[in-house]
Amino acid sequence: MNFLRRISPIAGLMIAVAPLSGCNILIPDVAADSPARFVQETSPVFYQPPGVDPRRVRPIPDQPVPQTRELYKTQFHQTYGLPVANPVHAAMYGEQRDEDFTLPAIPISRVQPQFLRQEVDYQTTERPGTVVIDTKTRFLYLVEGNGKAMRYGVGLGREGYAWQGRGVIQWKQKWPRWTPPVEMVSRQPEVRAFSAENGGMNPGLQNPLGARAMYIFKDGQDTLYRIHGTPDWQSIGKATSSGCVRMLNQDVVDLYDRLPAKAEIVVM
Repeated sequence: MNFLRRISPIAGLMIAVAPLSGCNILIPDVAADSPARFVQETSPVFYQPPGVDPRRVRPIPDQPVPQTRELYKTQFHQTYGLPVANPVHAAMYGEQRDEDFTLPAIPISRVQPQFLRQEVDYQTTERPGTVVIDTKTRFLYLVEGNGKAMRYGVGLGREGYAWQGRGVIQWKQKWPRWTPPVEMVSRQPEVRAFSAENGGMNPGLQNPLGARAMYIFKDGQDTLYRIHGTPDWQSIGKATSSGCVRMLNQDVVDLYDRLPAKAEIVVM
């Protein structure tokens, strides 16, 4: 009787499990299997296409190596992926406080990139510190020496007004007053209010000379032509200014600071 009591819990468990045998549940004892069998039984289904042994490492098929990369065309080709803005130019042409005025930011995405300020290779016989203006390409170069120059985009005089030759930048002025020459006043009566007899136009963001002006002399005489800033950034790279050399305001400030006293200038 005591024997039956001892085996009754085991017997009860066996009786309880017996009905489950009809479910055909297979629980393999993987701990007792070989490593190869373990891999075979536990490998995910999607690793086992028909006829493929999952234990074998499939070689990577040979493919031709691409010789070119598909890039988005960007303004400066400085990165893969989507076009990006050049952070250096963004800083150069951002909003700037200058004297009592604030220069508005230039929308550089709307300016042709070759007309933005940049150091370039430039071979010339001119001395460092000389300004060279190429009227064909609409570039102003400040010769640095050692085959380098700082290049700026400019707007130049309309056909019939453009000045060419060799001279000197006799003096330069921050935030200049604008006084139209007598010839201009006679041609354009609407500027008479800013004539010399009326005191000229006050400095400011709307002044045609912009943030800086550099006055070009030849043989000791004022040529009446200037290198100057402009609020009209769209004129850069074009022939629109009557006899003058226009620059973006941020660029003319930069040139002013770099330019030596009585710098030579060549317009060709």
